[in-house]
Amino acid sequence: MEDKKTNGQLLNEKLTHSSEYIWEKIDEKEKELVFKFSEGYKKFLNSSKTERECAAFTVKMAEEKGFVSIDSLGKDNKLTPGMKVYQVNRNKSVVLAVIGKKGLENGVNIVGAHIDSPRIDLKQNPVYEDTGMVLLKTHYYGGIKKYQWVTIPLALHGVVVKVNGDVVDVNIGEEDNDPVFTITDLLPHLAQDQMQKKMSEAITGEGLNVLFGSIPYDDDKVKDKVKLNILKLLNDKYGITEEDFVSADLEIVPAFKASDVGLDRSFVGGYGQDDRVCSYAALDAILNTNDVDKTAICLLTDKEEIGSMGNTGAQSVFFENFLAKICFLSTDNYNDIILRSCLSNSTMLSADVNSGVDPNYEGVQDKRNASYMGKGIILQKYTGSRGKAGGSEANPEFIAKLRKIFNENNISWQTGEIGKVDKGGGGTIAQFLANLGVEVIDCGVAVLSMHSPFEITSKIDIYTMAKAYNVFYKNIIS
Repeated sequence: MEDKKTNGQLLNEKLTHSSEYIWEKIDEKEKELVFKFSEGYKKFLNSSKTERECAAFTVKMAEEKGFVSIDSLGKDNKLTPGMKVYQVNRNKSVVLAVIGKKGLENGVNIVGAHIDSPRIDLKQNPVYEDTGMVLLKTHYYGGIKKYQWVTIPLALHGVVVKVNGDVVDVNIGEEDNDPVFTITDLLPHLAQDQMQKKMSEAITGEGLNVLFGSIPYDDDKVKDKVKLNILKLLNDKYGITEEDFVSADLEIVPAFKASDVGLDRSFVGGYGQDDRVCSYAALDAILNTNDVDKTAICLLTDKEEIGSMGNTGAQSVFFENFLAKICFLSTDNYNDIILRSCLSNSTMLSADVNSGVDPNYEGVQDKRNASYMGKGIILQKYTGSRGKAGGSEANPEFIAKLRKIFNENNISWQTGEIGKVDKGGGGTIAQFLANLGVEVIDCGVAVLSMHSPFEITSKIDIYTMAKAYNVFYKNIIS
């Protein structure tokens, strides 16, 4: 017989709040669903290591679920409730919508994530020969710890666009019989000076040169024989020349696959989980959304890791133009006020990751206001650095409404910040949608080793996040 709870215990349950580890709350049947969901997620990570690959994956999955390109619709094709449309922006960002029953002037529910990740790009003139070896000059993209990218197997992904307009897909290093590439490091026997440097200085940006080959072309009258042989191999396989690198998007990414981590397989380890973990959950949720009152939108953007600038980033007019188009195709008397009303009445979850508490590095976190692995989604009221600079802050009225729908639908959530106030910080795409008048809050999952070539997420958090996004799509938050 259980002891009767004391008045203090009952009062404590009523007045205090704490998040719980979800693994302790679910049964074996739900655990099976969690592990099954993570298998699809790992396949997504392995096939989507660049923003272009993510966009292509998204379109393929969307079309299989009945979504059609909005660009294929004429001005006389009106959108009606239940219709599913998408639009691709320069093969680097995508937006999908399930049209709701309410008019678009009442706003839409948006889950927005980004599909770019920190990486190493090739420079415009990358190929050079030195001491009998060919290397590739690079320029890193986003916030990386450069020392993490040396002495690991690397793959080359991307596209080359030739002058005749042909687009050549490049993917080397992923198949079992493919070669891989690497960036070399100095042996410890000769690294005395290097080891005295700061971690940020030991490996330089100009030193991130990729080892690419060493067999010379058989012609003594050629100066750079190894380089010529490499260019010949590329020409034989892809039909490209050195000049074609000028019109190419070629990225160096880790060559290894996403894996289960931990003896109990409770984590996923892999490249690009910031922010493809949220992108996959948002995509899965919209693909499984069919009947909504408010139009549901999944926005997947590019360039977040470098400030969301450019015509494929969240600061571009791409999303605003898409909203204008679905407003136009949903009404007989479209005017700009409908679009402005739509934006001001819209709500958004900015689906991005947060730093999880790491037992090895607890000193950077305020543990009372930090994010924990295995405790579900994170409602991050504000982002930015130090004095909240460069971020966005959600309004408390909006947060209260989210608490209500998540509590009512048994969605485990926690709150969190990226770290101690003066330790640093970061931003997401939230601020750019907030600038349009949308109610926005950051809502993602915790990650360990963020921005490294091998990031860690919790399977139970990923599964919970997909459920949360689906609930958000289906609820009216006015």
